[in-house]
Amino acid sequence: MLMKRISILAFVALAGTLIVSGQAVKPSSTPPEADDVVKISTNLIQVDVSVTDRKGKVVRDLKPEDFEIFENGERQKISNFRFVAGARPADPTVKQIDDKTAIPIPSAGIKPEQVRRTIALIVDDLMLSFESAYSTRRALRKFIDEQMQDGDLVAIIRTGGGIGALQQFTTDKRQLYAAVERARWNPSGTGGIGAFAPIEPTPLELAKASGDSTVSAEDLEQEKNSIRSFDEFRSSTFATGSLGAIRYIVGGMGELPGRKSVILFSDGFSLLSRNELGGTDGGAILAFLRQIVDLANRSSVVFYTVDARGLQTTGFTAQDKIVDPSPQNLQVALSGRRDILLDTQAGLQYLAEETGGFSIINNNDLAGGVRKVLEDQSYYLIGYEPDSDTFDPAKRRYNKFEIKVRRSDVNVRYRSGFFNVANENIAKVKPAAASLTPQQRLQTAISSPFAANDIALRLNLLFANDVQNGSYIKTLLHLDAKDLKFTEGPDKSHKASFEVLVTSFGDNGLPVDTLMRGYTVTANDENYRRMQADGIVYHVVFPVKKPGAYQYRVAVRDSQTDRVGTASQFVEIPDLKKSGHVVSSLALDAYSRTQWEKLIAASSPGEDVASNSLGDTSLRRFKADSVLRYGFEVYGAKLDASRKPNLTTRIRIIRDGQMVLDGKNIPFELLGQTDLERLKTVGVVAFGKGTPPGEYILQVIVLDNLAKPKQQIATQYVQFEIVE
Repeated sequence: MLMKRISILAFVALAGTLIVSGQAVKPSSTPPEADDVVKISTNLIQVDVSVTDRKGKVVRDLKPEDFEIFENGERQKISNFRFVAGARPADPTVKQIDDKTAIPIPSAGIKPEQVRRTIALIVDDLMLSFESAYSTRRALRKFIDEQMQDGDLVAIIRTGGGIGALQQFTTDKRQLYAAVERARWNPSGTGGIGAFAPIEPTPLELAKASGDSTVSAEDLEQEKNSIRSFDEFRSSTFATGSLGAIRYIVGGMGELPGRKSVILFSDGFSLLSRNELGGTDGGAILAFLRQIVDLANRSSVVFYTVDARGLQTTGFTAQDKIVDPSPQNLQVALSGRRDILLDTQAGLQYLAEETGGFSIINNNDLAGGVRKVLEDQSYYLIGYEPDSDTFDPAKRRYNKFEIKVRRSDVNVRYRSGFFNVANENIAKVKPAAASLTPQQRLQTAISSPFAANDIALRLNLLFANDVQNGSYIKTLLHLDAKDLKFTEGPDKSHKASFEVLVTSFGDNGLPVDTLMRGYTVTANDENYRRMQADGIVYHVVFPVKKPGAYQYRVAVRDSQTDRVGTASQFVEIPDLKKSGHVVSSLALDAYSRTQWEKLIAASSPGEDVASNSLGDTSLRRFKADSVLRYGFEVYGAKLDASRKPNLTTRIRIIRDGQMVLDGKNIPFELLGQTDLERLKTVGVVAFGKGTPPGEYILQVIVLDNLAKPKQQIATQYVQFEIVE
């Protein structure tokens, strides 16, 4: 939806002009570069080690001589040593906006060297009970609200919701909130309502309780073994599915920089399986976990596991139905529940301990457990040169670590070890960029969570709705023409060729819509100079197939130089039938103050004003001391008995989490509009000469005074940049 040309007099009548004056805002600091962590090569073995005191606080002052590292019982000479500090504390000088109209501040994207923590929060919805899923969502929201920091690259991934792992890593809290909403109880999984299934009498138990003397003790035992065997098979099947998804996620995280953390929320899985004689032995789950541990240790991934069931009692509940209340039968039932709890917790503990993390069990404060994990992000990097036996397959298969600290009262955690194959012998060889087809080059760029900046891009997604097409997304992309290679023809024309790939991803990280096209731009001298100054705007319309959360990613490749640029943006498409009133995306155009004053003075009723809304809305870069005009539509506003809406609007300007302007409420004027389902309005913001350069957010808040209290507020916003 692009704003139509509007009469200057009508434009000014609709909008109160607001002045944004200069205000000093403390710039955010740039995080340090990411660190290489685990290395398993023929000339260096390097491992990360966490050391904490009795209170769980990180010990930061250890020296190389304080450590002893052993490989398969043989002491190694330390050749590399470094302490890596975790995330910096939050800046107390930045005041966050905290009210019911506050918005999560969108991110401008992140570079690999800016990542301080990479965190995957995996929700094992194939195994979670209804109660556990509820507790997990609360902990996830608290993480986003209070614990996530600048420099955090985060994904919230469901084991039962698809495996587009890399596509879901983001710094955008809006995308994470949308992922939390999808992290619900999965009725197709093994989880019931509570942590334990109610005790139900078997058919033979009911028959014996009713007086059937033909039912023997052997019959009852055989029936119970059969039921137990089926339940274990079903649980093992779903656990294998969960672990398969987790292995895929860990493999994808190997492409990301630095030390990575996985926080797994699960009701657990049993390491061992029971045989027909009632004993236990290692099965497919244990073998699968060993593969994940080795892959995690090679990929610098640490697992922290959270038993989402919290503190549980294994006693009887009102839902249990006991037909044989004998002490022996009651004891068997209680011990069965206790064994299930301990067995499933053992799987969580194994995965965490073998990768250098820890598990949170028997604790109802899941958010507190996450906080403890986030405090555990400082570590020591210790390296040594391996001997010839380390990678000798004839002598050993698994190289076991043992690390000691010559200081009392400390806890040391580290990875268990690694299989005796060097990374260089198992790593997949990536094809060189020159050997990739144009489509492969673009797909590789678009699948990365990091932006490629060889071609400067600015992406803006516009959500709108019209009578003919319903809801749709208009993708506006601004390309800096100076980053494209133009060749000059004999007729003084200038020509450049490039390809564009646009892909939208759903909440499971899988692609929904994809469009790829190639373009050739030919321009004379005048148009070439204009493109060099103003750039090139590319736009395409995608119809919205269904409401939901989407991430749009765009990649552009210069056909002559193979240079690539990428951009991405998150958007949530509302359901207009259920959402109350909704605000469309914001369209923009800007004028210098002198130009604006001339336009006002020269205008007359009914005269149109020429605008560059297409370029301004896509680029969103304006100079200080300029006038910014914005326009939007309101869908689904309530109407009174006279078929009129009762709306008020106000705007906010936000920079670095601080509100630099909070406008007044302005009544919404119809001014002859007849389509009451799609109400249009415009407004103006004038920036003063002293406005500091930087990234800003324009937020529009629309209050529907006729709606129910919980549906009165709708908001929309757009990021823009002020330059000198």
